[in-house]
Amino acid sequence: MDSPEADGFNKIGLTTAQRHVFLCLGPDCCAPEQGQASWDYLKRRLSDLKVPVLRTKAGCFRICTGGPWMVVYPEGVWYGSVTPERCERIVTEHLQQNRPIEEWIARRHPLPHAP
Repeated sequence: MDSPEADGFNKIGLTTAQRHVFLCLGPDCCAPEQGQASWDYLKRRLSDLKVPVLRTKAGCFRICTGGPWMVVYPEGVWYGSVTPERCERIVTEHLQQNRPIEEWIARRHPLPHAP
């Protein structure tokens, strides 16, 4: 029998996830309504397309300008001004087709591999 934790990990698709996407919802980098609109769009599209990606919303990345911000791991790609329209392109090109959108990348900072 699976533990409650195992059920939770299965529910989020941990074993099949290929990436983890974090989205900052503001309030300092953007209006919270903008961040929430981008989050709602991202959540819906990942679900509709069944993209094997974990997603986490955050209250603040401490950049405090140019948001909403999205970071995609393991690549460590940072995108700013993530509107629902930009979400669509990030989902289809970066998350589905493995092609980061070079002209929108503000920073790259992949985390070191764990031992």
